[in-house]
Amino acid sequence: MLQALQKLGEGFIAGGGWMWAILACQIISFAIITERVFSLYVRRQPNQLKKAQPLEKTIKSGDLQDLVKKEKSLENAEPIDLVALVGAQSAMNYGGKEEIQLKMDEVLVETNQRLDKNTGFLGTIANISTLLGLLGTIVGMIDAFSSLGAASATERAALLSQGISVAMYTTAYGLIVAIPSLAAYAVLQNRSQKLMEDLNKAAMKVYIWLTYSFESIPAVATAAKSKTTSKNS
Repeated sequence: MLQALQKLGEGFIAGGGWMWAILACQIISFAIITERVFSLYVRRQPNQLKKAQPLEKTIKSGDLQDLVKKEKSLENAEPIDLVALVGAQSAMNYGGKEEIQLKMDEVLVETNQRLDKNTGFLGTIANISTLLGLLGTIVGMIDAFSSLGAASATERAALLSQGISVAMYTTAYGLIVAIPSLAAYAVLQNRSQKLMEDLNKAAMKVYIWLTYSFESIPAVATAAKSKTTSKNS
């Protein structure tokens, strides 16, 4: 293990300035992966459909004002809570089914965009790392062949072999950075899609609850208030 690390360090130094450029790509890639894993696996779970179920009874009862108060009072609101909030507010304002959908879609688009935040950079970093490795190899090969002119016939084979091995370090390091970046990109994209689908399905259910009996929701609320008033009197 120690010998492998020592050899890796020697290869890094031998690779020259190109290795530092690839290292910068590796640091950026690691930072993005860490942030995305925390956001998509720790902070978010594919449970929005389950979180939406308790809202059904309140919406169908027509007590949208109570729903709005509850959603506004939540300290750690889930994405579906924000979607339901704007949908309920539109329904209370008699905006119509189209306005309810537009308001809910606006929140959905903004939320889904945050799920894909910075993930696309991983594919770009993988490509840049690979190209930097290849460029470093080409430059190294040019330097290796250029040094053969001043060398004797016996030294040329050794210099060429050494120059090629040093040049190939940059390609190897570029691939070491690129492969995990591409793998992480695929995994994170799949996770984002799963979270988007879960939220979209939950939002669709809320929309159906809000609009299925859209015309009767105010009537239900009025009837409930009349019933309460008659009991008190």
